[in-house]
Amino acid sequence: MHQTASRRQLGIIFAFTGVYLVTSALAAWSMGNREFVFYIVVMLIIIAAMAWVHSRVGLSAGLLAGLSGWGLLHMAGGLVPIPEGWHVGMDQGVLYNLWFVPRRLKYDQVVHALGFGLTTWLCWQALSAAAIPRQGGPSVLRPTLGVVVLCAAGGMGFGALNEVIEFFATLILPQTNVGGYENTGWDLVSNLVGCLFAAALLWWNGRRPEKEPGH
Repeated sequence: MHQTASRRQLGIIFAFTGVYLVTSALAAWSMGNREFVFYIVVMLIIIAAMAWVHSRVGLSAGLLAGLSGWGLLHMAGGLVPIPEGWHVGMDQGVLYNLWFVPRRLKYDQVVHALGFGLTTWLCWQALSAAAIPRQGGPSVLRPTLGVVVLCAAGGMGFGALNEVIEFFATLILPQTNVGGYENTGWDLVSNLVGCLFAAALLWWNGRRPEKEPGH
């Protein structure tokens, strides 16, 4: 069973998230970036949802810090400019479109894999907390192959929801950096890679023998 984040840890994570969100909002507003104003609103909704989940589940500090870092990578991805030649064709010159390996691997795909790997971990923590007996004690759920596959499927489901939100952004806003059908496909592939990697780590960790009390 994971250890719930302490109040001090929550305060640090919340303050860090608040600072970069306010900075991002000011930057987006000054640049006239209406798309990112939309995404900041979505971020606030997600933060409220995570706060509710944490109140019910008691998420770990590592997961919450990871989710906060993921949010920072998203904000930077749409606002930090990159030099000409670091992106391809008609792509906007922002960090999202930075190619680490030309035509093979870019910043956006790495962020997708990281984020929905974290979401798979979130699904595991929520499930394991739900399996705690009413009288207390450790969770009765173990990260078996079937359970971690279910968590990965949950992560993929949230990844698909993210694509739905991006689709609505293209309907609401006159110009976006969402990309076309191929980009959506690679986003989903990246999500799958991250979800499977997180599921494999959960399964492997569950195979390790538990330490006896006092060790």
